[in-house]
Amino acid sequence: MHTHSQHCAHHRHGHAGAHGKKLLWVTLLNFMITLAEIAGGLLSNSLSLLSDAAHNLGDSLALFFAWIANRLGNKKADRKRTFGYKRVEILTAFLNALTLIVICLFLFAEAYHRLMEPEPVKGALMLAVAVIGLTANWVSVLILQKEKDRNINVKAAYLHLMGDTLSSVAVIVGGAAIWLWGIVWLDPVITVLVGVYIIYHTWSVLKQAIDILMQGTPPHVDIDRLVAEIGNIPHVRDIHHLHLWQLNDDQVHFEAHVNTAENIDMVQATEMRGQIEACLRSHGIGHSVLQIGYNCCEGHQQLIVDENRN
Repeated sequence: MHTHSQHCAHHRHGHAGAHGKKLLWVTLLNFMITLAEIAGGLLSNSLSLLSDAAHNLGDSLALFFAWIANRLGNKKADRKRTFGYKRVEILTAFLNALTLIVICLFLFAEAYHRLMEPEPVKGALMLAVAVIGLTANWVSVLILQKEKDRNINVKAAYLHLMGDTLSSVAVIVGGAAIWLWGIVWLDPVITVLVGVYIIYHTWSVLKQAIDILMQGTPPHVDIDRLVAEIGNIPHVRDIHHLHLWQLNDDQVHFEAHVNTAENIDMVQATEMRGQIEACLRSHGIGHSVLQIGYNCCEGHQQLIVDENRN
């Protein structure tokens, strides 16, 4: 007996449209900030302004892909992609995070050279561009303020923008110190601090994207506890050939063979399946495929987690 259950999320299309428009405006605004900071960083010879531009570039891409995810969110699966397009945001998050880390490593090398051989920095221009960046970031934060608790992509974008705002403040402080007192060594120091901040927050995104792409067990699911609870359900003898993975950052899938303790009828099998699905939902698993049988897969009664330990 092969059974299938799907937990569908209910979307508010009105809110989705509002999310999309606000994300698009914020994305365009952040790309403009990035271009302004790159130009300002090159003209003022400020490495910390370029590092802030890198931060903004990464967040602009994150916003852009959040907008794409918003557009593709309701697109139905087709014959070529039966899972749909939900992993687009995971793939882009992986590439985005990897690119950001590479940029930061390059900036660290440049910062080291600047510390060894300080170069003149136009503090006034650096300060002016950083203030423009801070203002634009703050406007973006205000645009998404009311939407951040209604959509996971918008919330992630909002947190990115808060990080941009904080890094812009650091660059402003450095620009003021360079302009007023000529402390040019602050520029590479701020570059390193902003770079460490970026890597600290980016690393978790990279790790999560790799785990999802490798179809790893979701971190919030205790697989041993889950199996023990299913094993206590009436008529369940054992559960094997178990696979548990995430399709994207919020949709968890589960499949397994369920071996019954006795030769039960269809009504009992349906009741048992309902109890298993309820158990799975209590662990945050909304999509399950269960194959139910009696004396099935002899010699494979052990769980996959136990087999992997041998």
